[in-house]
Amino acid sequence: MDKHHTTATRSLHDLLREHGHLRLSGADTRERLEALAPLQDWSCFVDSWNAMPVDGYLANGGRYRRRRHANYLATPDGITRQPHRPHYQSRDYNPLHGGIERWFEPVEPAISDGASLRTILEFCHRCFAPLTPTVTHWFVEVHQFRVETTEDEAGLPTPEGAHRDGVDWVLVLLIRRQNVRSGVTTIYAPDGQTLGSFTLAEPFDATLIDDHRVHHGVTPVEPLDPTQPAWRDVLVVTFRPA
Repeated sequence: MDKHHTTATRSLHDLLREHGHLRLSGADTRERLEALAPLQDWSCFVDSWNAMPVDGYLANGGRYRRRRHANYLATPDGITRQPHRPHYQSRDYNPLHGGIERWFEPVEPAISDGASLRTILEFCHRCFAPLTPTVTHWFVEVHQFRVETTEDEAGLPTPEGAHRDGVDWVLVLLIRRQNVRSGVTTIYAPDGQTLGSFTLAEPFDATLIDDHRVHHGVTPVEPLDPTQPAWRDVLVVTFRPA
């Protein structure tokens, strides 16, 4: 890693320690990722959001969310894909969908082992692990989300409202927005005080979150032109001790 990237990463660590959350512009995120490795399969990575099954677990019966899931183990020796397993959250963190095992279709092998996702995971590991030096083995979950919206149905990126994920660290990375408005991310203190609001609007726009210190939520998205397809694609990566 070159000196510039080392300095940038150290500054990122300091900001996360101070604030518990951090927004990165798309240009900044992309620069940090490409400093680690070329994103050789980025177009295929983005296109993989087009072939995702509907999330059948939405408690309100909605059909507006598509999703895939994968899990990894991150250690000082590297990051390895683990056997597919369900995603589980307790009702303490997700009162709407918690308390059950949710089996989502796995991230496709070409994507889960591809250059772009592997670089994103390495970036997360370098960001998060030094902030919790007592942890050497991390359970990592990857979620591909597409939230669709029509004139008749708003798309809810966080149908559970403002929440914590029940992990240590979170990356939310915008992949693409198509014909949508809103989708405002708000960060809250545990007492409900608003700490900041912003919209992930451009590819690679991202937010990093200390899940112990802040809550987050995203407002519904609606179509700009209701006669055309409309959606919001994000990648969410979470880290917690293995």
